[in-house]
Amino acid sequence: MGGGNTKSMLAVWREWDLPSILGEAWRNGIILAGLSAGAICWFHQGLTDSIPGSLTSLPCLGFLPGSACPHYDSEAGRRPTYRGLVASGTMAAGYAADDGVALHFVGERVHRVISSRPNARAYRVERVGDQARETEMVPEFLAGRLALT
Repeated sequence: MGGGNTKSMLAVWREWDLPSILGEAWRNGIILAGLSAGAICWFHQGLTDSIPGSLTSLPCLGFLPGSACPHYDSEAGRRPTYRGLVASGTMAAGYAADDGVALHFVGERVHRVISSRPNARAYRVERVGDQARETEMVPEFLAGRLALT
């Protein structure tokens, strides 16, 4: 799944009962993937710009526990907004990813973190008291290993 408007995408999917079909596929070992809207949709919550006016928490499919935030390094408001929502308890602890970073889950656990950009990172973001704590996840840089056609 690619990027786009997460709220609209999920509304259409729910209208067509795709969450149950995708859930069955996931439980049967089919790989589900995506970037931006197509990445956060698998989590319980995602930070989205799909609602005009501000970045907000959006209920997603819930296949993966917690929350997710894409574009952590490329959109100025993402990091402080996500950290604030996690710190306040509005969003569950979760994962943030810089552009070019992928989190590979096996079941509900992170198995591998990879990147197409040498200095990009992912983060585990958790609430500690009334603050958000980031734990950096250094990805494996895949330069020269991917043959995209």
